[in-house]
Amino acid sequence: MVKLLLIRHGQTEWNITGRYQGQSDVELSEDGKEQARQLAKNFAYGNVDVVYSSPLKRAMFTAKAVADKFGLEVIPEESFKEINFGDWEGCHYTEIQDRWPEEFNLLFNGADVLQIPGGESFPKLQKRAMKKIHELVEKHEGKTIAIVAHGAIIRAILTAVLGMPVKNVWKIRQDNTAVNLVRFDGDMVNVELMNSTFHLEKAPIGGNLQALSQKN
Repeated sequence: MVKLLLIRHGQTEWNITGRYQGQSDVELSEDGKEQARQLAKNFAYGNVDVVYSSPLKRAMFTAKAVADKFGLEVIPEESFKEINFGDWEGCHYTEIQDRWPEEFNLLFNGADVLQIPGGESFPKLQKRAMKKIHELVEKHEGKTIAIVAHGAIIRAILTAVLGMPVKNVWKIRQDNTAVNLVRFDGDMVNVELMNSTFHLEKAPIGGNLQALSQKN
C-alpha cells in the first residue's frame, strides 16, 4: 500500500493577475510563501516519508516547507513540471481568448483534443505524469509520498486515477496549497481527499489565506 499526497504550490503574482504560467519559473508571492508555511505548520495529512517536487521555484518553495517539517530533502522531478502552455505563457486569459478563440474554447470544452500553440497537449501531460506516478508507487511500497506540483498536472493525475476522460480535467478544483490524498493498494486505487485547504483555515488569518487560495 502506498499513500500519495498531491499538493499544489502556493499563490504567485501571476495567479493573482490571471496570467498563464505553465513552465515559466514564477516565484511565490508573499502570501503564497505564507500559505506554504501554514501548510507545513498545520499539516493534518499524516506522516510523510519522501518528498518529490516539480523543479519550478513556486513548487520547490512549497515542497521545502513540507520536507523541512519531516526532516527530509526535496527530490526535484522534471516529470512533475506544469503543462507547457507554449505561446500562451505570460499572457492574460483575455489576450489568449482574443488571439486564439478556437483553442481557448477547446481548453475548457475539449481539452482532450486541444494542442496548445507551441506547447503541450493534456493527453501528453497525463501520460508523462502517470508514468512517473506508477514508477514511484512501485519504488516506495509501504510509504507515504508527497508530490508538490501544479494545478493542471494534478488535475490530469486525478482524472486518470478516477477513470474520468481527460476532457473533464477542469471539472476538478485545485486551490493554492490544496492537498489531495490517493491510496494505491494493489490493483485498488482510491481518492480519499481532494482540494483540502484545512491547513489555511487553521491559520491565525485563515479566512484571508483561504480566500487567496481560491483566486486561481
